[in-house]
Amino acid sequence: MQVEDELWPRAANWLQAGAGDCDIAVFGVPAHLTSISPSQANQTPQAVRAALMRYSLQSTTGNLARLRALDFGDVVEPDSPEGEARTKELTENAVNHSKLAIALGGDNSITYAVGSGALSSSDALITLDAHHDIRTGISNGSPVRRLIEEFGLNGKNIIQIGINDFSNSPEYSKKAKDYGITVISRDEIAKLGVEACVAKALGSVNAERVHIDFDVDVCDRSFVPATPASAPGGISAYELRLFARLLCQDSRVRSIDITEIDSTQDAEDQRTVRLAALLVLEAAAGVSQR
Repeated sequence: MQVEDELWPRAANWLQAGAGDCDIAVFGVPAHLTSISPSQANQTPQAVRAALMRYSLQSTTGNLARLRALDFGDVVEPDSPEGEARTKELTENAVNHSKLAIALGGDNSITYAVGSGALSSSDALITLDAHHDIRTGISNGSPVRRLIEEFGLNGKNIIQIGINDFSNSPEYSKKAKDYGITVISRDEIAKLGVEACVAKALGSVNAERVHIDFDVDVCDRSFVPATPASAPGGISAYELRLFARLLCQDSRVRSIDITEIDSTQDAEDQRTVRLAALLVLEAAAGVSQR
């Protein structure tokens, strides 16, 4: 039987069920049916919540206990058109009642519904992703194209950080350029550093609200074995955590999603799911510094 230490409160107990006004609003979007690679990413929101039991609320930014964090629950069957409508509705509710809404995926298809629920067409999207996600059709490879073509987001207000070599076709790379998307490549992160890339990304958008898509396959595969499309040579887990904290310090960032983790395929030590839980905490730490 595990003995609890009253002087070491767990982050999982900080996240309370509810749907009122708060600093941090968390909700699950367990989408997986349209994933290009077969996935049980629908199991991941609950796995991330459970992983919060492993962490405290103390960081170099101070004690996150001073922030109110509420769990708004999960979207039911988010993969259908009706499910996307439910996702948009829950996103709008979470954004309107918090400083930062955090959607737990689910595969990357959720970025379309979450983004369109959080933003207007004049707002901005920043992705942390090895891929452009502008494929045709409806899948985890198409949310950015759908936000441009179906929702009306201006490609010039889209910044993609971490785009990796050999992870996109020449045709889609050209299409991203034609849309006006700004790309900060994996090589550029290595040359400039995280802080400079954050400044470049936030300085490139002209919008009242920004949504951040954290597709965890932007990381090196050794850190995220539960992401089907991750590759050797992505960014480190520390770099992704730092991106989350620094980006969420900007008050224009009202929503984020954390996607592309199939918790059933994780390493025995649950390193991918644990990283996702830390992204929740790093994002909250960023909010605490606003």
